[in-house]
Amino acid sequence: MRWAGAAIAALALAAAPAGAQDLRAGRAVAGRACAACHGVDGIAKLPEAANLAGQDATYLTRQLQAFREGTRQHEQMSVIAKGLTDAQIADVTAWYNAVQIEVVRLPQP
Repeated sequence: MRWAGAAIAALALAAAPAGAQDLRAGRAVAGRACAACHGVDGIAKLPEAANLAGQDATYLTRQLQAFREGTRQHEQMSVIAKGLTDAQIADVTAWYNAVQIEVVRLPQP
């Protein structure tokens, strides 16, 4: 199906899955460490930053761990990830995974 364009119509928090980390703590980590580039809601504030809303928590966890361990390098992310504990990584990745977005079709011009 061909899309004329996409727009973010709504952001809402999904119910936390069983065994989920602390979403409130994850939101706090996002606000302190991630918001300037990725936004607290996971919608990037900078064109070169990734949108994190709805991303898979396992993928995000692996990436943050790689930045922290130095197996993946990025000027800002490597520094930020080094300051995160395993619990903070689990919480913030659960937070971004829980953010739901809805994409709607824009009207044809």
